[in-house]
Amino acid sequence: MKVEGYLFGFIGAFLVPATIVYWYFSRDPTGTACLVMSIGLAAMVAFYLLFTAKRMDARPEDRPDAEISEGSGEVGFFSPHSWWPIAMGASFAITMIGTVIGPFLVMIGGMMLLVSTFGLLFEYYVGINRSQGHTVGELAAMGERPTSIRKFLGE
Repeated sequence: MKVEGYLFGFIGAFLVPATIVYWYFSRDPTGTACLVMSIGLAAMVAFYLLFTAKRMDARPEDRPDAEISEGSGEVGFFSPHSWWPIAMGASFAITMIGTVIGPFLVMIGGMMLLVSTFGLLFEYYVGINRSQGHTVGELAAMGERPTSIRKFLGE
């Protein structure tokens, strides 16, 4: 995480003189405010990453003597067949179109966005997909029964 922290620190440090030069030549308060907020955002991310890197063991990516095989293995579970991102995109599009057409469409799109966000977040906690984020052994250890013997629906 140190490399990422230093990268964001470099971005923040680069934006400081860039903001000064931008303000000097343009006198644009809006663009300057955006650049100042970008400096703050880069500094916050750099601080978080460097602070977290001090509190945890070095990852293989952070050590120059690490082997490629040390970074192998399972990274996490990623949904292979979720339809919720499409629903979120459509509801966000409806919400943004509503800003042009009228507030009633913003409310409808906002409700749809709320439903699709909850659907994406809780997709593997309820219903038929409840156990797909775990192996059969993990489910047995938790005292749960798998909803299907197949790993994913449609297999």
